[in-house]
Amino acid sequence: MYSTRSGLILGFHGCDNSLVEDVLLGKINLKKSQNNYDWLGHGIYFWENSPARALEYAETLKKYPKRSKNPIKKPAVIGAVLDLGHCLDLTDYKSLLLLKASYETLIKTSKASNYKIPENKIIGKSEDLLLRDLDCAVIEELHSVMDDDSTTSFDSVKGVFWEGKELFPNAGFREKNHIQICIRNPNCIKGFFLPRELDPKFKKV
Repeated sequence: MYSTRSGLILGFHGCDNSLVEDVLLGKINLKKSQNNYDWLGHGIYFWENSPARALEYAETLKKYPKRSKNPIKKPAVIGAVLDLGHCLDLTDYKSLLLLKASYETLIKTSKASNYKIPENKIIGKSEDLLLRDLDCAVIEELHSVMDDDSTTSFDSVKGVFWEGKELFPNAGFREKNHIQICIRNPNCIKGFFLPRELDPKFKKV
């Protein structure tokens, strides 16, 4: 009953500047990510309410072009108005129980088919699990079960992540903490926009 999220939210997508105009004009759509290591499974990714983090991500892909199938030459950000619809919200206790059950199902099916369970991995000197092969497999396993019933398929996935170095010694906050949105159903994207800069002559609304 409560998995359908009411209201609209703003998401921001980091990309190459060459895509911005065509997406805004409706000539092309943002592509669905289908990497084995996607943090929230396969879909179109957005940073919730954080254009700065979206831009930082695009700049990282420019710095490390091998991490992306489509190398970024000029980092840019596209804003989107999102309706999450039927959402697998991983900040919600019930959704977390579903995910745990999906992991247990994956374990059983892997043993029966002699399939090796994927692992989450770090990259280089980072302490963060940047390659989420296991998480992606568990989420996609859950989708495959839910998709069998068209009335319960998830339109989107939402997750909160603690990432980066501590902001200060023994802190409970890290420099790249964020909320990420993965859109599975493109109809959840109600429109795109170009993020604006604040006009310093007026108060922030």
